[in-house]
Amino acid sequence: MPDMKLFAGNATPELAQKVAKRLFIELGDAVVGRFSDGEISVQINENVRGSDVFIIQSTCAPTNDNLMELIVMVDALRRASAGRITAVIPYFGYARQDRRVRSARVPITAKVVADFLSSVGVDRVLTVDLHAEQIQGFFDVPVDNVFGSPVLLDDMKEREFDDVVVVSPDIGGVVRARAIAKLLDDTDLAIIDKRRPQANVSQVMHIIGDVAGRDCIIVDDMIDTGGTLCKAAEALKEHGAKRVFAYATHPVLSGSAAENLRSSVIDEVIVTDSIPLSDELRSLDNIKVLTLADMLAETIRRISNEESISAMFQH
Repeated sequence: MPDMKLFAGNATPELAQKVAKRLFIELGDAVVGRFSDGEISVQINENVRGSDVFIIQSTCAPTNDNLMELIVMVDALRRASAGRITAVIPYFGYARQDRRVRSARVPITAKVVADFLSSVGVDRVLTVDLHAEQIQGFFDVPVDNVFGSPVLLDDMKEREFDDVVVVSPDIGGVVRARAIAKLLDDTDLAIIDKRRPQANVSQVMHIIGDVAGRDCIIVDDMIDTGGTLCKAAEALKEHGAKRVFAYATHPVLSGSAAENLRSSVIDEVIVTDSIPLSDELRSLDNIKVLTLADMLAETIRRISNEESISAMFQH
C-alpha cells in the first residue's frame, strides 16, 4: 500500500492540523508562501515519489489566492512523482456559479475550476456539501461530496430542544431540511417563502408551517452575509417561535455578516471549520464552531485504503 502523506495550504491550517492528528501522521513538509512580487511560491521538502498524497485547502476568501495555492501545490507534487493526488476541498469556492442564467452573458465558473483542477493533475476530489451536487459532473475525475450533516446532527442531539421544528430558509432547501427532520425523530418541517430582488438581498414573505411556541432549527449549506438568515429569524420570532438556532456547514460570512449576526434575534449560529472565522466573528457570543476533522480524517483513511465512503452515511 502506498505511503499516505497529508499537505496543507494556507487556507485552513488549523483544520489540517486536526486532521493530521486524527490520522496519527505529521503534516507534510512544504513551504507555501509568496515571492516579492506576490506570486505564489511552493517548495516540497520531502520525498513523495509514489505516495498517496492528500492536500487540504478550502478555496474560501481570498478565493483566487487559495485556489492558485492549491493548483501550484498539485503541480509541484505531480512533478515530484506523487503516486496519487487527492484535493481535499472542505469548502469549494465558485460553487454558486454553477449555471448560465438564460440570456445572460456569464461564465459557469464552477466548471472552469473543475477543468483547472483536472488539467493540472488532480486524481480525485474530496469536498463537503457542494452548493450544487451536479458540480460533481463538471469533473473528469472521481469526486466524493460528503455530508456535513452528521457533524451538525451530533450537536443537535446533545441539546434539549423544546418541541422542535426544522425550518428550510427557502424552497430550494426543503430536501436538506426534510432529511435533517427525519433524522431528528421525524420532527415537523416548516418553510420560509422569500423573494430575492438582487444578489445577497432577500425579503422574507411568510412562514409555511406551525412554529408558535417552538424551538426552530434553520438548516442551510452556507451562510454568506447573514442577511437572509437574520430576516428569517425575525419572521420566525414574529410568528411566535420560542428560540431560533441556525445550522450551516460553511460560514462564508462575508461583507456585513458580523454586524448582522451581532444584532440578530438568532439565539445561536452553529457552523463548521470548513472556513476559518475572522477574529471579529470569533468574538461573537452567539456563534459556535464544530470541527469537520474527524469526518475528513475517516474519509481520507477510507479513500487511501480503498474502502467505501457511502457506508459512513448509512443510518
